[in-house]
Amino acid sequence: MKDQTSKFQEQTLFSISWPLFIELALHMGMGIVATFMLSHYSDAAAAGVGVANQLLNIFILVFTVTSIGATVLISQNLGAGRLKQARQLSRSVFGLNFWFGIIISIIVFLFGEHLLRLFDIQGKVFDYGLTFVRICGISLFFESISLALSAILRSHGYTKESMVVTVVMDLISIGGNILAISGIFGLPITGVTGVSWAIVAARAYAVCALIYLVYDRLSLKLAISDIFKAKKEDIKSLLSIGVPSAGENLSYQLSQLVITSFVVSMGTASLAARVYILNINMLCYLFTLAIAQGTQLLVARYIGGKRFDKALHRGIRTLKVSMAASLITSVIIAMIGSPLLETFTKDPSIIAIGLPVLWAIVFVEPGRAMNIVLMSSLKSAGDVRFPVIIGMLSMWGIAVSLSYLFGIHYGLGLLGIWLAQGADEWLRGCFALRRWLMKPWERRKKEYRKLLCNSN
Repeated sequence: MKDQTSKFQEQTLFSISWPLFIELALHMGMGIVATFMLSHYSDAAAAGVGVANQLLNIFILVFTVTSIGATVLISQNLGAGRLKQARQLSRSVFGLNFWFGIIISIIVFLFGEHLLRLFDIQGKVFDYGLTFVRICGISLFFESISLALSAILRSHGYTKESMVVTVVMDLISIGGNILAISGIFGLPITGVTGVSWAIVAARAYAVCALIYLVYDRLSLKLAISDIFKAKKEDIKSLLSIGVPSAGENLSYQLSQLVITSFVVSMGTASLAARVYILNINMLCYLFTLAIAQGTQLLVARYIGGKRFDKALHRGIRTLKVSMAASLITSVIIAMIGSPLLETFTKDPSIIAIGLPVLWAIVFVEPGRAMNIVLMSSLKSAGDVRFPVIIGMLSMWGIAVSLSYLFGIHYGLGLLGIWLAQGADEWLRGCFALRRWLMKPWERRKKEYRKLLCNSN
């Protein structure tokens, strides 16, 4: 246990973030590779799987309720030297996510078709999407457990181990994609069905590997009894942070569903372009996500150890780096936009729709970086309600309403959609910066002192 304490105390942002960067790149790579390979199989298949993924991502948000709470609370307890409490929280998050995974998998199996129809997609696009939802719905159980286990490992400083698991998981998924689509070795081409089963196999492997690593690195043996013995205090603490945090993400995903319905009304070419651009766009904010997650871990430890000035400066330094990196990356992507889109499709109508949108990303991504980094830091400081309130107001009041106004009413199409989302990201980012500079932990200390005075 002393070695573990020394390990997380000596970590820098770089030592935490570079494995997270590779892990996120490979995790996102699963979706990009699947979309890329399916685009050569069928644009309709790529569009259908892209829409189905949006649906499944909403359910994955349920699992992040506890994993977000676990990341913050375990890190705070480690920063304060409360190792026993950190280990108990690890057991509780494993038990909660086990049940969440079972419940969500059953819901998707029973109602997946009805939920997918809400997107108003038709024909082959719907058929491909339904196949993906029915099969990948099985893997949601494994995804739930793996998210909890990854949160436990990362909170204790073992980001490299989680990265290695993702590497192998990616290889399993890519290998399955090749077998499903290429017809190599004379195997039948199974298309979306084969790609879906490859994802199930990859996620099942991840659970087995992460359980082993939690035991090997932390000497923490997770038993069947942990599924039934989660402490009420732990559940309350995890949900108090996780529910508002996941609420922000849920609001975002639901707003994206509405925006997707706008894109569907623009035609299959616009829908396919959106799916391809979303995958390309991941390259822009990949670095931001990695250092934002690394900063979240460090800020939580600083807050737990009452090193508040260090937490404040860490958030600002990360903000400057992430905004600069996002701007540079987005400009490079826009400059080579045509070759990038041509790797996904040769359809000139899709490419014509997508090229202006890639330049709009230059406007969107620095604002997104500000939003992601500072909102994550606020959650680590215990200020979890503010991101939800601002997020819901801006996502629906700005992103959705302006998407309709620019994209549909004024006829800007997909370009209008991206400009609207850029306005949303910048607005939330500016609010988050103002909130961070107000030092949210000072407000919590005042509330705590007031509570003590009232109790006396």
